[in-house]
Amino acid sequence: MDSPALGENGIRVRVHAASVNFPDTLIIEGKYQLQPPFPFVPGFEVAGEVVEIAPSVRKFAVGDRVMALTSAGYGGFAEEAITDEESTELVPDGMDYPTATAFYSSYATSYHGLVQRGRLKPGETLLVLGAAGGVGLATIEIGKALGARVIAAAGSDEKRSVASDHGADEVVDYTRGDFREQLRELTCGKGIDVCLDGVGGDAFDHVSRAMNYGGRLLVVGFASGTIPKLPVNLLLLKGYSAVGVYWNTFVRREPELKSANADALARLFTTGQLRPLVAETFGIEDIVAALTAVTKRGTAGKLVVTM
Repeated sequence: MDSPALGENGIRVRVHAASVNFPDTLIIEGKYQLQPPFPFVPGFEVAGEVVEIAPSVRKFAVGDRVMALTSAGYGGFAEEAITDEESTELVPDGMDYPTATAFYSSYATSYHGLVQRGRLKPGETLLVLGAAGGVGLATIEIGKALGARVIAAAGSDEKRSVASDHGADEVVDYTRGDFREQLRELTCGKGIDVCLDGVGGDAFDHVSRAMNYGGRLLVVGFASGTIPKLPVNLLLLKGYSAVGVYWNTFVRREPELKSANADALARLFTTGQLRPLVAETFGIEDIVAALTAVTKRGTAGKLVVTM
């Protein structure tokens, strides 16, 4: 296959690692907002070395170690990928390429959600649904760094153990018993101040009735496969907000703030407050197995393909 063309403001990256994300599977199934023509190469989050830049590129140079989203939203599971300045950041010092792909979009999504969209304050109670996934673990660690009390919800003993290891103050099984009642007890009846939800489904329904007055329910994704419906009378009666968090749009609309977030995350990493978890690495010949593993939602942390 020929190398992808380098467009205006483009950056060609020799890919060393690419993360495997749930939206990759949705794109393949034609169930995502991005629907590329077949045949195409999946994968949208890569880390590697800059080998070529367009004349207009100023922030990066050939030889830089970078982590990035591909410009097209796919094409990452390959030896080379094309990105652009807005979608690229330098890999923090001391971070290897597989870790960079587990770090970049997950931690950036979480930070944007908690800081810009959720306005999380020290001392508030943060609930993390899907707590053992890439974004979930990032949210636990960033929430703790921002001074919150963190409750992590996950569906297995292994995942709850991982969430505790990454700093959660409390862990809860949202698949058993009365989840809403568990949250009420953990908050002494007050409710949740901020919830980051990448799961949807029944868990969202329970949390929508367990929010505190003035709370912020952050909608990140629907890993359960079910997009829930929110009775808006709950927003009226309980006085909380439902807030969408879509980092890809934020990258394009507010690139300077996105870069400032990346700098803040790099500082938190270098001080040891963030510990991205690469659960398993796959060779490029095992991409099908990696994508299948993501759909089963049985793994804590990120899955990564290495080239």
